Amino acid sequence: MAGGVTAARRPRRHQRLGPAKGVAGVLAAASMLVPAELVLKGLSGGRKSHLPRLFHRSLSRALGIRILTHGVPARRNARRGDGRGGVLFVSNHVSWADIPVLGARIPAAFVAKSEVGEWGLVGWLATLARTVYVERSRRSSTGEQRDAIAERLAGGENIILFPEGTNSDGTGVLPFKSALFAVTDALPDILIQPVTIAYTRVNGMPVTRMMLPDLAWVGDTELMPHAVGFMALGRVRAEIRFHAPVRAADFADRKALARHCHTVIADGYRALMRG
Repeated sequence: MAGGVTAARRPRRHQRLGPAKGVAGVLAAASMLVPAELVLKGLSGGRKSHLPRLFHRSLSRALGIRILTHGVPARRNARRGDGRGGVLFVSNHVSWADIPVLGARIPAAFVAKSEVGEWGLVGWLATLARTVYVERSRRSSTGEQRDAIAERLAGGENIILFPEGTNSDGTGVLPFKSALFAVTDALPDILIQPVTIAYTRVNGMPVTRMMLPDLAWVGDTELMPHAVGFMALGRVRAEIRFHAPVRAADFADRKALARHCHTVIADGYRALMRG
């Protein structure tokens, strides 16, 4: 009995080696794909990213994340009258790991707070992937930021937006900030697809409330210590649910659009976490 308890409590070998394997995988992916991305960007004049999905897939695997998807990302179809430009994907936000997980399945650029661009290598990679930076503390720049996002969408580029404005603690989905939907004011026919992301299993076992702090990245928690702890967990299953796309023109105003997206995504989150 005692021996069994000791064995059960002893970290598995793949978990003990998780951080080292993760870092090695990240460095390997970066060393192969970043130079290729720089070359392709140079040939195209830096107007688009070419290999971000491949990089995000490699990064997710290196971190020990296995991705399960339900549904598919929306794609504009001009002949079907789906509007013009790219698709605005609206998702809940649980962890820094949302970036590689969503990036592995959605061909899109992210909207992030301006501080991310100053996070050393992370910021440099985010900029390389054409991340749209916003300064949420400066109300005076709201119009400029809205126009920058609208321009990218109108030009046919897909964008991923986290309308909670921050990371949740994983117990549910925080209220959406309707102001972040302002970009749709000028693009009423743009496709908007709600997306739910959830971390549902660790080493094959359902995620419990006690495990959420190891997965969710909240408050002033430092990135690197949390990332190391995340990689030490072992095999993590991330699930993505793509909901039916809508248009801003289908709603009375952006608040109604935000409420719809929140309801759909929050319901999806509860369903995924229940298994």
